[in-house]
Amino acid sequence: MWRDKINFLSKLTPKRVSNALGLVSSFAMSRWNKSAQAKYLPVALAVEPTTSCNLRCPECPSGLRSFTRPTGMLRKDMFEKLMDEIGDTLMYLTFYFQGEPYLHKDFLGMVEKATKKGIYTSTSTNAHYLHYDNALATVKSGLDRLIISIDGTTQDVYTQYRVGGNLNKVLEGTKNIIRAKKELNSRTPHVIFQFLVVKPNEHQMAEVKALAKDLGVDELRFKTAQIYDYENGSELIPENDRFSRYQRVGEGKWAIKNKLIDHCWKMWHSAVVTWDGIVVPCCFDKDAEYRMGNVSEKSFNEVWFSSTYTKFRAQLIKGRKHIEMCKNCTEGTKIWG
Repeated sequence: MWRDKINFLSKLTPKRVSNALGLVSSFAMSRWNKSAQAKYLPVALAVEPTTSCNLRCPECPSGLRSFTRPTGMLRKDMFEKLMDEIGDTLMYLTFYFQGEPYLHKDFLGMVEKATKKGIYTSTSTNAHYLHYDNALATVKSGLDRLIISIDGTTQDVYTQYRVGGNLNKVLEGTKNIIRAKKELNSRTPHVIFQFLVVKPNEHQMAEVKALAKDLGVDELRFKTAQIYDYENGSELIPENDRFSRYQRVGEGKWAIKNKLIDHCWKMWHSAVVTWDGIVVPCCFDKDAEYRMGNVSEKSFNEVWFSSTYTKFRAQLIKGRKHIEMCKNCTEGTKIWG
């Protein structure tokens, strides 16, 4: 992991550091005086290559095909314009929101554009399209971090959440990316196995540790699952309380563990851009309900510093519990809480 951290630090520039320091001080001041005004650009951004996905995971709008917004592919020219606007201050760029990134034919070309800008890049994949040619192209693109979702060590358990998936393809794709790194003598991407802990697979946590070690991935992470209809319980909530975002509060009733503090670091340091250019404030807004603007119509700066964004931040400071997407949120308060 230390190599990954060094790689990230190597991409820092005076302009990026200056913007980041200003951002931290701006957010700290906003907490003190309850100001909703952002004065610096975000250091992190997520862009959505596509909403299309080959799987049907039960807690994912892409998998459930439940979006009210349309499905489509991010235009490369719109992405390049975005990078030209804010690439010099951006530190961390995630090529993922909803959908499977590798379904976008120009996905790795966009990664290469960000790499040339010196931005740390990351994506998350179900690894079904990591055939060897794609693995080689991924390494050559300069992608810094590759998160591979692996939510079971046997096909029967894996497919209980990754509905329609094939575990053998995940394992083969993992082997391909590790082989490509060795053949190209590259330290990137930093390969992470991400194991979403749910009740059907929690008994395989020790097994996935052994599997990750055997395959030679760089890191293993256990992630808690966001569940939409959790109030009356869910068959996905794990028995191991450590890996659950929810807790029992009465007979048959559940509540989210964290307190809904009336501030959020994410509203100052990051944003999400959907495939069609809509800027939303957070990755919890999967259906793009809270629309701050569109980078196909305005510059990112115009959207980020707009009255619409400022009003949304002010609404959050006034009462986080009144924003629907914030009611099921465990993010945004950890650094400062």
